[in-house]
Amino acid sequence: MGKLTRRDFLKAAAAGAGAMTLSAFLEACGKVLPTSIPAADTQAPTTGQPTKSALSQPSSISTEGLPSATDGVPAPTGTAVPIPDIAMTRGGEPEALVRKAIEALGGIGAFMPAGANVVVKPNMCVAYHTYEYAATTNPWVVGTLVKMCFEAGAASVKVMDHPFGGTGPEAYKISGIEEQVKAAGGEMVNMISYHYVDTVLPSGVFLKKTKIYDEVLNADVLINVPIAKNHDSSVLTLGMKNLMGTVFIRETLHNNLHQSIADLNSLLKPQLTIIDAVRIMTTGGPTGGKLSYVQQKDTVIASRDVVAADSLATSLFGMKPEDLKYITIGTAMGLGRSDLQNLNIQVIDLNA
Repeated sequence: MGKLTRRDFLKAAAAGAGAMTLSAFLEACGKVLPTSIPAADTQAPTTGQPTKSALSQPSSISTEGLPSATDGVPAPTGTAVPIPDIAMTRGGEPEALVRKAIEALGGIGAFMPAGANVVVKPNMCVAYHTYEYAATTNPWVVGTLVKMCFEAGAASVKVMDHPFGGTGPEAYKISGIEEQVKAAGGEMVNMISYHYVDTVLPSGVFLKKTKIYDEVLNADVLINVPIAKNHDSSVLTLGMKNLMGTVFIRETLHNNLHQSIADLNSLLKPQLTIIDAVRIMTTGGPTGGKLSYVQQKDTVIASRDVVAADSLATSLFGMKPEDLKYITIGTAMGLGRSDLQNLNIQVIDLNA
C-alpha cells in the first residue's frame, strides 16, 4: 500500500464523519417564483443592511412541482433518518440560515475534520458595488462559514477570489467580506499571478489545460460560496460557474463557456457548496448596479453536490435545471445530479 498523504487522511476522516445521522427533518422543497422587478431605481444605502421595502420581495412558496423527500411523518424512535441531498433554509438571518443548512447535512464536521486547511471561495467579482446590490456573496454568509470551520478545529481558513472588476483587495473591502472574515479569524488571500500553476483537466472536453490557483488545488477542503444571480452570458451564475474565479486567464473559457464550466468542475470538486440567496440579482448581471434588480429571498441552499445545488437554485428564478446548459452538460458528464424529483430535499423554514 502506498504512503497515506495528509490530504488523503483528512478526506477519509471527513467521509467517515459524513455517515452521521440526523433528527427527523421537515417537508421537502417547493418551487420558488420571483416577483416582478420594480422599474424604478433605488439609491443604495451606504451603511447597514437595506430595509426590505427597498428591494423586491419574495413571492409565496408552494410545494407543487418539486418532490417530497418524506411524507412529513417523523421516523420511528431508533430509526436512522437519511441525510438529505440538498438542504434549503429560508426566513432568517444569514448566520442562522447557514448554520441550519449545514446542520441538516450532518454538521460542518462531515465536510472538514479537525486540522484541515480550508479554502472558501465566494463571489467577489467586482470592486464597485457593496453587498446590497447582490453582485457579491453576502459577507455574513461567508463570515459564518469561517467561524464554523474554526469551531470544528480547522487549522486555517483562507478566503479568496479573482475579480474581473477592480483589484482583489478593493473587492474584498467593498463587498464587506474582508471585515467579516477577519472578525471570524480567517485570512483574505490576494491571488498573486505567480501562484497560478499549469493544470491538466483529464476529463475536460473543451478545456483540457488551464492555470489554477495553487492554494485551491492544495486545500484539504474547498467550500464554494456563490451568490445566486443573473448573468448575461450563462443565464445564471451559481456554484458551478463560481469556480471560474480560481482560473488565471478566463477569456478562453468563454469560447465555449458552458462546456468549459463543466470541464472545470470535473477537476475542482468542492466538499460543500453553499448558495447565498439572501438577496438575488434577477437581471442586469453579473455586475448589476440598481437595487431594483434585487429580490430579498432570505434563503440558503447547501449540498455536497454542486450540480444538485445549482439545479434547485434555478427555481429561485422561476426556471428549471435544463434551462442552464452547463447543468445539462455537467449532469451528462456525471458531475452530479439534476433530477430534482428523485433527490432528497429538506426545507427548513426558520419562521415556522
